[in-house]
Amino acid sequence: MTHTDAGAELDPVHPVPIPARRAHGLSTAEVAERVARGEVNDVPVRSSRSLGEIVRANVFTRFNAIIGVLWLIMLFVAPLQDSLFGYVILANTGIGVFQEWRAKQTLDSLAVIGEAKPTVRRDGAAGEVSTSEIVLGDLIEIGPGDKVVVDGECVEADGLEIDESLLTGEADPVVKRPGDAVMSGSFVVAGGGAFEATKVGREAYAAQLAEEASRFTLVHSELRTGISTILKYVTWMMIPTAIGLVISQLVVKQHGFKDSIARTVGGIVPMVPEGLVLLTSVAFAIGVIRLGRKQCLVQELPAIEGLARVDTVCLDKTGTLTEGGMDVTELRPLGGADETYVRKVLGALGESDPRPNASLQAIIAAYPDSEEWRCVESLPFSSARKYSGASFSEGDGESSTWLLGAPDVLLGADDPALAETGRLNEQGLRVLLLARVAGELDDPEVARGARPTALVVLEQRLRPDAAETLRYFAEQDVRAKVISGDNAVSVGAVAGKLGLSGQVVDARQLPSDQEEMAKFLDEGTVFGRVTPQQKRDMVGALQSRGHTVAMTGDGVNDVLALKDADIGVSMGSGSEATRAVAQIVLLNNSFATLPSVVAEGRRVIGNITRVATLFLVKTVYSVLLAVLVVCWRVEYPFLPRHLTLLSTLTIGVPAFFLALAPNTERAQPHFVRRVMRYSIPGGVIAGAATFVTYLIARHYYTGKGSLGAETSAATLTLFLISMWVLAIIARPYTWWRVTLVASMGAAFVVVLIVPWLQHFFALKLVGVTMPWVAVGVAGVAGVLLEVVWRVVDRRGAAA
Repeated sequence: MTHTDAGAELDPVHPVPIPARRAHGLSTAEVAERVARGEVNDVPVRSSRSLGEIVRANVFTRFNAIIGVLWLIMLFVAPLQDSLFGYVILANTGIGVFQEWRAKQTLDSLAVIGEAKPTVRRDGAAGEVSTSEIVLGDLIEIGPGDKVVVDGECVEADGLEIDESLLTGEADPVVKRPGDAVMSGSFVVAGGGAFEATKVGREAYAAQLAEEASRFTLVHSELRTGISTILKYVTWMMIPTAIGLVISQLVVKQHGFKDSIARTVGGIVPMVPEGLVLLTSVAFAIGVIRLGRKQCLVQELPAIEGLARVDTVCLDKTGTLTEGGMDVTELRPLGGADETYVRKVLGALGESDPRPNASLQAIIAAYPDSEEWRCVESLPFSSARKYSGASFSEGDGESSTWLLGAPDVLLGADDPALAETGRLNEQGLRVLLLARVAGELDDPEVARGARPTALVVLEQRLRPDAAETLRYFAEQDVRAKVISGDNAVSVGAVAGKLGLSGQVVDARQLPSDQEEMAKFLDEGTVFGRVTPQQKRDMVGALQSRGHTVAMTGDGVNDVLALKDADIGVSMGSGSEATRAVAQIVLLNNSFATLPSVVAEGRRVIGNITRVATLFLVKTVYSVLLAVLVVCWRVEYPFLPRHLTLLSTLTIGVPAFFLALAPNTERAQPHFVRRVMRYSIPGGVIAGAATFVTYLIARHYYTGKGSLGAETSAATLTLFLISMWVLAIIARPYTWWRVTLVASMGAAFVVVLIVPWLQHFFALKLVGVTMPWVAVGVAGVAGVLLEVVWRVVDRRGAAA
């Protein structure tokens, strides 16, 4: 719809001459010249940490530093077997680095698949290029849903409206005209146009924000925040306990220097739950890999955990419950309108929009364009106003202006066409009204006095997997809310076909007060005629009631709500803007992938809660044993090799398998409280029982070598109690869990009966009486452990 002459082009809405060079874009030679000068948009789009960052994050930790220093000391003062804990840390850290590197490769490959490619005009032809290939001066075409990737100056505008709320906080779209500035990070909500890149790379306004937002992160997670809190408390407990142990073993007992050092280190090392952070990282990383195989891009790792905690899912109908495409099923002329003439109008309207939405694409497919008609002015569709329009010269000298949009927006409440529309909506059909108007398109009141001419009936294609996914959420006590810009009755009918029942609400009747809105949201299930700003307000209202909210969507009208939701989920085929703000992108456009994400999150949360209890029981009994040793002024009962053996068999190896096992338990809040209410009593019982056995053994054994016999008896008690803890944590039993527990017990028996292993680990049970006493004490402690944890379970359930 443009007019050209030899040297310039005219913008269709604002006929200001555009230099031909700018209109045709850069030439290939000019692009090469700018690349050579380094004027390229070279901001790295990173979905994950670099290898160096992964290594640093896994190696240079507070507890690795503590363990590393103690390991170096033990290498000089004790046999190799007392330094085994250091090698275990090296192996664990290596596993962590490897798994996170695999996750990084998965993320990077998926990010390339999901990366949107801007349309750039070069040598007069438009083509898609990678964001990193844009150069200074490129002419970039934009349309609804496109994100502005670099800063620039508007060159062409056809009803162009840009939302800059993600940068400025201002919710209202900004109308752009040639000469206006456009900022990277904003996105198009209506119309189309082109802009010339004036700032690229790190000079662009939102470059730093975009790079930071797309970076692999493990923050804003209740799980990791909870673990950090636990580690902080552990550090404060360790410092005074370790000092007391050093004084006790080196000064008070005055044994050999090397033996005292070895037993001191033996008391400090098990206080460190070093594997807990590692296993959390590994569990998240493996979750990313598993979801990656299902074409699910997790842009921020905590989103796996976050979706598992969600109790309300807000679903956009179009693109989520229904497929993007539609079909025109019927055309109903109104007021005696000529159907042939109406078909010409619809064909011309389809041709007038260079970037048609799904509804208009269906109309274009059904009604070909009339070559005699010429578009004089156009008004692109906006989700805020709910209609689009165009003015035409009809070829016979006549002119006309038409609107195409929502009947209940364009017509008065008493118009008879609305009754017919309502009947069609009740069948789940989408209805658009074609209306003729007398005013100008740029008049805000252009719809006033619109003359209804025809109803266009569209049938939406339901996603085959939507009903099953909604059933899954219902079974998991996750409430689904359908929030759509379409007619409420139509949306309600679609939801009903998918088995989702509940109150249907027209969002135009919703109060603006957040508290009042929240009441409506609690009662309603389907909401129609929702504006983009209302979607955002509805998410906020649900959150104000304490709900954890996920929002799904694929259209530009979903961006604000996606950004504010606890978890934003975008379809891979959705607009670039939605993919940019969402934490999870379903690259296969399958709504059915969401249950997999929920299940993966529950696996991570449930399993990390299990293994955290294992690690922290060890920390608690280690601290208690150290305190008791200082108070009783006795030798610390264990060498590092003993606790390395126990930790490996009762915590390290089992925790690795348990952390990656299937787990469908619903995610529960208050991670720290839930872990500590089991760990503290469990650790106290284990530490007290072990020390009782140790004191009995000190009175039973006398003479040379008695300390070794006492240590062996105490080790047996501690191992049996730790195995009991493991057996409780491993419930409910499956064949592989039983095999895991049994094999760890068998491995300890092998150590006790094979002579060279007895010597290597300095473990030899002397006599018959004391070993049975150790077993008896462990048995009593195990029964006490069962009773106490069941009481904790009941209190937790009551709370």
